[in-house]
Amino acid sequence: MFQHSIRNKLILLLLLITVIPFGASIFLTYYHTTETLKTQSIHENMNLLSQGKLNLEFYIAELDKLTQNIYNNPDFFTFLRTNYKETDYDAMGTVKSVLLTLLYTDENIVQVYLYSQNDRKMIHASKTSTVIVSRNIDIQGSYYDEAFNSPNRLYIEPTHGIRRYSSIYNHPSGNQPVISVHRALINVPNDDLLGYFSIDIKPNRILEMSRRIYHSGQEEFYLLNPEGEMIYGSNMNVPIDQWLEEPWFQSILDNSEVKGYVEKNNDEFNGVIIYDRVSESLGGWILVKRIPYEVLYKGAREVTKINISIGIMILILVVVFTLFVSFKITSPIRVLLRNIQRIEEGKMGVDFDSLGRDEIGLLGKRFKSMIEKIDNLIIKQYRLDIENKNNQLKVLQSQINPHFLYNTLQSIGTLALKHKVPQVYSLITLLSKIMRYGIHHSEEMVPLIKEINHAKAYVQLQKQRFENQFEYTFHVDEKIQFAKVPKMILQPLIENYFQHGFDVREGIGRLEIHCSEVEGNIEIRVIDNGTGVSEERLQLIRRYLIDEEILDESIGLKNSVSKNSIVL
Repeated sequence: MFQHSIRNKLILLLLLITVIPFGASIFLTYYHTTETLKTQSIHENMNLLSQGKLNLEFYIAELDKLTQNIYNNPDFFTFLRTNYKETDYDAMGTVKSVLLTLLYTDENIVQVYLYSQNDRKMIHASKTSTVIVSRNIDIQGSYYDEAFNSPNRLYIEPTHGIRRYSSIYNHPSGNQPVISVHRALINVPNDDLLGYFSIDIKPNRILEMSRRIYHSGQEEFYLLNPEGEMIYGSNMNVPIDQWLEEPWFQSILDNSEVKGYVEKNNDEFNGVIIYDRVSESLGGWILVKRIPYEVLYKGAREVTKINISIGIMILILVVVFTLFVSFKITSPIRVLLRNIQRIEEGKMGVDFDSLGRDEIGLLGKRFKSMIEKIDNLIIKQYRLDIENKNNQLKVLQSQINPHFLYNTLQSIGTLALKHKVPQVYSLITLLSKIMRYGIHHSEEMVPLIKEINHAKAYVQLQKQRFENQFEYTFHVDEKIQFAKVPKMILQPLIENYFQHGFDVREGIGRLEIHCSEVEGNIEIRVIDNGTGVSEERLQLIRRYLIDEEILDESIGLKNSVSKNSIVL
């Protein structure tokens, strides 16, 4: 029943055409939203890194400018080119002034070192001690080599613990993290090395700029030098050696592109890695930001949750509306089905007033009208059957044994012959033929000649009755004498002449009966000088022909009955 129910099919169809497209819409929306938000987030973070890079470049440029300002002091470079003694207070005052000026230029500068290549002196200045001069120092450290070999003679050393640059001085805060700016001092325009200049700076500004670039707890940010050494990291627990072993990290170091991003999907990290580079002239640092997919897709998930919530509400409304529409459409059909079942059980009544104004309502109205007509026809047929039974009973009650009538008429005829009255015998014989033809019910269609003989017997009796006041003639085409015609079709036309036309005639009553073939049909025409056949009698003849299926009104008359003729 479920598979064949219109209601269930309609509910299933409506749900399929709503739920499937809506579910597909949510899926496509989620996919499109995630991809869009991911692309948008990547571009926003790349722009954020670019802005952070600009800020960092500006800060490095400040540090570079800070160390280059010493080239504007000729006395300072004269000191580096010659071997001044410590008793030369003017020269030493110039050096101390330069160092202290640099030391207090920025609050984040911790200490300043100057190494003179000619006399191997190391001069140190800090905010916690006076200027100290160390002699006979052999400098060591790859950071000086990096500074000397760099194009702009500048090297910024990554974050490290504060150190001593001479063996005779220990800084009191040895664990303090600093960033060191090392510059090789060159005897311009020559390339002779005059010494080195080192500034240790607290990484506060770099930390502040870095923290503006990422969201702590959700993303990771790392600032690296071109060699892959970590200057700053949001997750300092990750060993740099572990990064160096990963292909993506090495590809960033080796990549010539200034900025870009790579996607990584493995057990260690699932997300996007964005990078950007500081210009080579300012150190070539690399800004790296790692964003997990969970963070990238967070906005998409929130949008999807909202869409799903709205979708569930809409889906509930769709289901309710689907059920409402299905029940609204199929309920009248079920009412019709229930009434059809009642009719199959023999109960002809209907138990609904109206099923609406739509097509189904019109169908219900027509169905109700049809049942009422069928019920009326059944009642009429039942009454006709009863009437027919009654008529048959009356016929049986009034019926006289035909043999008794025939024998009685024969006796009367014999008696008329004995008394030499042949006219009476002739009349009785004609009456006997008429009765025998009319009482015999076994034939419905008879040859035309038998119908003509019966009609002749009838008009002969009428002739005997009216004598010279009546004349008749028969014209019968021999080709159609044996054509089948309905029994008793001719007598009503002749009989009606005597009932309705004979008394209003002018002169002698004349009756002509013509039977001929006209265009393949049999035409029986009665011509008289009276009023002819009455309309009432014609309707009876017509009804008889239709009941016998000789005429068919549903498709047009195959035969016709006019006032004084019948065409078969």
